[in-house]
Amino acid sequence: MTYANLDHKTMITREHLTRSVADALQFISYYHPVDYLRALGRAYEREQSPAARDAIAQILTNSRLCAEGRRPICQDTGIVNVFLKAGIEARWEAGMDLEAAVNEGVRRAYLDPDNPLRASVLADPAFARNNTRDNTPAVIHMQIVPGNTLEVDIAAKGGGSEAKSKFMMLNPSDSIVDWVLKTVPTMGAGWCPPGMLGIGIGGTAEKAMLMAKAALMEPIDMAELKARGAQSRLEELRIELYDKVNALGIGAQGLGGLSTVLDVKIHTYPTHAANLPVAMIPNCAATRHAHFVLDGSGAAEFAPPSLSDWPKVSWSPSAEATRVDLGTLTRAGVAAWKPSQTLLLSGKLLTGRDAAHKRIQDMLARGEALPVDFKDRVIYYVGPVDPVRDEAVGPAGPTTATRMDKFTETMLSQTGLAAMIGKAERGPAAIDAIRKHKAAYLMAVGGAAYLVAKAIRKSRVVAFEDLGMEAIYEFEVKDMPVTVAVDAKGVSVHQIGPAEWQKKIVELRLPVSAA
Repeated sequence: MTYANLDHKTMITREHLTRSVADALQFISYYHPVDYLRALGRAYEREQSPAARDAIAQILTNSRLCAEGRRPICQDTGIVNVFLKAGIEARWEAGMDLEAAVNEGVRRAYLDPDNPLRASVLADPAFARNNTRDNTPAVIHMQIVPGNTLEVDIAAKGGGSEAKSKFMMLNPSDSIVDWVLKTVPTMGAGWCPPGMLGIGIGGTAEKAMLMAKAALMEPIDMAELKARGAQSRLEELRIELYDKVNALGIGAQGLGGLSTVLDVKIHTYPTHAANLPVAMIPNCAATRHAHFVLDGSGAAEFAPPSLSDWPKVSWSPSAEATRVDLGTLTRAGVAAWKPSQTLLLSGKLLTGRDAAHKRIQDMLARGEALPVDFKDRVIYYVGPVDPVRDEAVGPAGPTTATRMDKFTETMLSQTGLAAMIGKAERGPAAIDAIRKHKAAYLMAVGGAAYLVAKAIRKSRVVAFEDLGMEAIYEFEVKDMPVTVAVDAKGVSVHQIGPAEWQKKIVELRLPVSAA
């Protein structure tokens, strides 16, 4: 059906949707939702773990810098998730392709020269894994609903949090609470807590996962819920999970503390009598989502938050931090670092992610010379955003370090690498290699990518340029803040920190509530 004789002023056009998607993605790349800022501000105020409090301060400071500079909150600008609710009585431009319009909006947003967003989407995922270069296609879900509007929920979902998605087909008599409390610790800190948990209960396997993802689009309201009290069994479950997950002591960035989650959202759907499907998907510190409605009157408009909405938190390096000159780094110096010690790195370091590590491993296996000398150097696990204006590099926060665990023994034994920087914990194999070679693993705060980029003074590609953001760069840094997460003896703060704070929460009855 076409609407050639109808008033085009009230018709939803392709351009309305495309421009709205592009504007929304740009908007959420540098503005946190206000509800998230308030919840994180409350978490900062009540946090008693110095390491977690410092990490939250970095995230909040980074957030304000991004709002002021209109640059991405995180270097991982996500894969685009879109939920469309198309009114059956809406008036559409003739021949309109909703998916094509959405993807054109994604393309515009990610290629915007004023604020380019990192393209992370790869085609042919099982084999060639070629970057599509514009972050298309989006993952689109559509419903036909009553009404005459197009309702859109859009999110940019980071890979670190998406990688921690969990699903379990429980028996009907099993405890959902027990499964969540058993599962959350297995997720590690690669999802950059404190964030949000979306949980889907019921339906079928795919329905549960979809509900968990959709739940993450809802505003954070746990403080308000606890203040008024639960009014349904579902709200009781939300509060119970919120309190018990925080009592695990995982804390910000997995360092141990009082706030692991800021909210728990739950969607449910009828299910088969033999099944109890449960899905859980976390949202990270780079919480990015927006909602808009098109009615034919034009593209959506997005009102920026006021800078007064940001908590009055300004991070600065601790006076006790140790300054490290990377140009004179020695194995003895690395061996002297202590767990939880704060370092400020200055000098030149190298970067590398999954693709670069795989290529290095293959070259070493073939007996080929490497294009870069890693001896007594530090490698940073990062894929930065392209720079604009006078930037040396765009937002450049750490990626999840465990993905490089399989390469750690090779890098330490065959290249002379001294230390690594990433986010979250390391696995047993990597820790064993670090201990064996008396190296170290340093943690930068996930969710503070623009703040980290401020410490990078120069950047140049030194190898594997064809890998794009996964190429090996050399960064020249000044006072780049990191924490010793695994020392040369193999002591991991991601193991001792949460264990210590879980014990404190129980023994001292420390508050973990947002109320």
